[in-house]
Amino acid sequence: MKKDIHPNYQECTISCACGNQIHTRSVRKEMSVTICSACHPFFTGKEKFVDTAGRIEKFQRRFAAAKTKKA
Repeated sequence: MKKDIHPNYQECTISCACGNQIHTRSVRKEMSVTICSACHPFFTGKEKFVDTAGRIEKFQRRFAAAKTKKA
């Protein structure tokens, strides 16, 4: 294998928005995610809406506007 072409593989801390931290190894020193296995509805079994940038409210407004046009 060639020398000096591989990235530096080091300890990495992944931080979730819920406060969970995962320690692993990566080419990056730190990473941040919005949702992880500790807070994702599939893994927790609890239903919760993960709304980013108001997408649910935007859809509900469009749906309500379309409903009033039909009537």
